[in-house]
Amino acid sequence: MTGDREAFSALLEDSADDLYENAPCGYLSTMLDGHIAKVNGTLLRWLGYAREQLVGRKRFADLLSVGGRLYHETHFAPLLRMQGEVGGVALELVAADGTRLPVLVNSTVKTGGDGEPLLIRTTVFDASDRRAYERELLRARQQAERERDEIGRLATTLQRTLLPPVLPVVPGVQTATHYHHASPFEVGGDFYDLFPLADGRWGLFLGDVCGKGANAAAVTSLTRYTLRSAAVYDPDPATVLTNLNSVLIQERDGEYSRFCTVTFGVLAVHPDRCTLTLAAGGHPPGLLLRADGTASYVTIPGGQLIGLLPDAHVATTTVHLGPGDTFVLYTDGLIEARTGPDTRYSEEDLLDFASTLPPTTPTSAVTALVDLLDRLGNGVEDDTAILAIGVPAR
Repeated sequence: MTGDREAFSALLEDSADDLYENAPCGYLSTMLDGHIAKVNGTLLRWLGYAREQLVGRKRFADLLSVGGRLYHETHFAPLLRMQGEVGGVALELVAADGTRLPVLVNSTVKTGGDGEPLLIRTTVFDASDRRAYERELLRARQQAERERDEIGRLATTLQRTLLPPVLPVVPGVQTATHYHHASPFEVGGDFYDLFPLADGRWGLFLGDVCGKGANAAAVTSLTRYTLRSAAVYDPDPATVLTNLNSVLIQERDGEYSRFCTVTFGVLAVHPDRCTLTLAAGGHPPGLLLRADGTASYVTIPGGQLIGLLPDAHVATTTVHLGPGDTFVLYTDGLIEARTGPDTRYSEEDLLDFASTLPPTTPTSAVTALVDLLDRLGNGVEDDTAILAIGVPAR
């Protein structure tokens, strides 16, 4: 019986030695000055050293890369002295042949019965697979960022093709525009234009197509082309929007609705004044800023979306602008901006804001609205187009 216990004890002792020597991780013990006192076979095999090359001859820091030695001296060792242990530190060990082995290191200070430190025990885990995973993750992230940037460039390029690069100069009238992109990676459906008509008048429009992306871009292109073409044959605003309504309904498919809100107008310029004849479908009211500093809305009849119903009702209204007057059209991204968890920037808020502006010009009015969009920040969740027309003050 005694012999069995002795054999079992010997087996346990042998197993403990073998477990230390051939553990799936590296073990080493160092003196307080860093010199290696003991190292297991696993770490020796990883690094390609013989035991006598390390024990008593090298310090743990000597096995680290240049950057690792610097980190060890400035961070690792001081933390170990203060805390008594440091865990999960990523370092690189340099093997005998110069290759580098990424590892995770845990170190603990062993103390005696009187609490005085005796030596440092360090466990080393091979982090090659983890490092490879991190490199692959970084590569995938960089690839995703490149693809995202490319999508952004494509979206910006496509958006530019749906807007006039610059507005034409209209004698006797000032104009200004702005397009606010809510997202650089999506093509919005907001649009505007100003173009000459054959009889000396000018056509203009501003609107917002339902949705975003490629489908919205296709509908925006179709809408702009139809508005311009229809105005060539008959520039009456109600007729133009009625023609657009027919075209969008004819082009409708079962999977995607092709409709929009839009205001179309004909601008007639006279000495010291101008007249706007406007028709709209489901679009926010225009903002009229008078030369005396007052602000009001111009409600344009026609609450039905264009392209939604075959018999959309469209009517016209006329706005007269004198010296110093400015008329502003905008899309609903402005008056639907989120200002709180359950609140939105409303038409009433916009009118209150406009009422605080001094007598202005189209450029100053657009600048003020751009500043407002900037203040609303991320609350502006939809693209916003702005078109302002005014008569210069005397």
